[in-house]
Amino acid sequence: MANNLSIKEKSLHINMDSLFYGAIAEIGGGQETARHLFQAGGASNTVAKSISAYDKLFSDHFYNQGTPSRYVAEDRVKKMVDYEYDELINILDKKNNQKFFAFANTVETLNFSKTNQGNGWLGIAVEGSDRYHPNKFYIHVKLHENDTLLQQYTLGALGINLIHGGLFQWEDPRKILLTLLDNLDVDRVEIDYIYVEGPDLKWCDNRLLNLMLVSNDMTPAIMFDQSGKVQQPGDMLYKKNVIVLRGYFRPINNLGMEFIEDSLANFKRDEDYKPDNTIAFCEISLKYLMCDEEVDEKDFLHRVDLLNMMGQSVMVSKFYRYFQLVKYFTQFKLIKLRLVVGLPTFDKILDSSNYTDLRGGLLEATGALFQENVKMYLYPYIDMNTGEVIYPEDAHFSETNKLLWQYLMATKKILVLKSIPPQNLEISSEYISTLIDNGDESLINYVPEKVFEHIKENRLFGYNRNNK
Repeated sequence: MANNLSIKEKSLHINMDSLFYGAIAEIGGGQETARHLFQAGGASNTVAKSISAYDKLFSDHFYNQGTPSRYVAEDRVKKMVDYEYDELINILDKKNNQKFFAFANTVETLNFSKTNQGNGWLGIAVEGSDRYHPNKFYIHVKLHENDTLLQQYTLGALGINLIHGGLFQWEDPRKILLTLLDNLDVDRVEIDYIYVEGPDLKWCDNRLLNLMLVSNDMTPAIMFDQSGKVQQPGDMLYKKNVIVLRGYFRPINNLGMEFIEDSLANFKRDEDYKPDNTIAFCEISLKYLMCDEEVDEKDFLHRVDLLNMMGQSVMVSKFYRYFQLVKYFTQFKLIKLRLVVGLPTFDKILDSSNYTDLRGGLLEATGALFQENVKMYLYPYIDMNTGEVIYPEDAHFSETNKLLWQYLMATKKILVLKSIPPQNLEISSEYISTLIDNGDESLINYVPEKVFEHIKENRLFGYNRNNK
């Protein structure tokens, strides 16, 4: 991360600039941002008001019409930002020619017993071209330090970085994002969600902003719901059953849809299944989005749009190995996790050469993968040379892995999907890419009809490029 100005220098820069005037509100564990501004000197030029609504009743009184609700939540920080900005307008609109801003955070730091995950929401509203309709920036952070004082310093630094970026780079949220971790180590804090809105920011796609969080190592994964809206992972996954299918999805094809539908059909047999507590994710690894070491943003958006068109939620992650993906999910309060995997991929999972960096090798990776609430839905593949469907059976595995395979089957950690028609297993991403490049209308036989029509109409993924 860039580190041109220290936190003290940024605080002084904010105070010495006469353009902006605003309010700072902090509740919960985050009480450090205002302190940085006051200690830097000259805060009277910048701070109209600061408030520490530490008591929950006071917080509810000011920011939720006296009604209790979640305190460390996106809804609460948005209400805080709106309340403070509206108060600036009501009191100072005709008396102050400076541009207004309102910063707020609501934070949970480590408790005395260190049994919780430190996290918080930060937000800022900044006057741009329209005083009465400010531009707004919100982030969610997870605190990884094992000390409350260190977490408080980190929050203060994050607050100053967000205010500084919001005031001086509000025209381009991408620049703000890249300065959020200035003067902070990436292993100390994680930013897993960013959302911007406002009259001057309609051009900005929040999906691309969140993708930048992954590509810049600020978080390992991001999520979008079925409508394409960015979601904070902790909120989206809370007490949910989760199915994950990894793939290229360029585009989603009929076979992928069958995997999802078949997996959901099997999941429905579980006693605690409910439609409203189950999410199926199409997960795309970041490496699948790279072109010449850069993220192809248009290609990414096209994939997400088509997945959403088919009613799918989307996840983008930096995880290469499946046990790392499972480890990520274990930090959330999931009910059950199901991984949808093809036999060729499962063979790689059982390849011990992939785990030479682990002291426990394959057994350590397998133990981390098949945790208590995790199962795998395994589907066969077709040998393109012989046309034979290869099912996961004892004879398929080496002597080294056969006993491990038998154990996983005996303990019902793996369920083999057998209901998919063999001819559908012939669908491959490479073949579909060739059809797209050639503008071959037989593509309609391999992808959902509305996906085909959208690709053809909008010339997505280089449709018909070979015939130009």
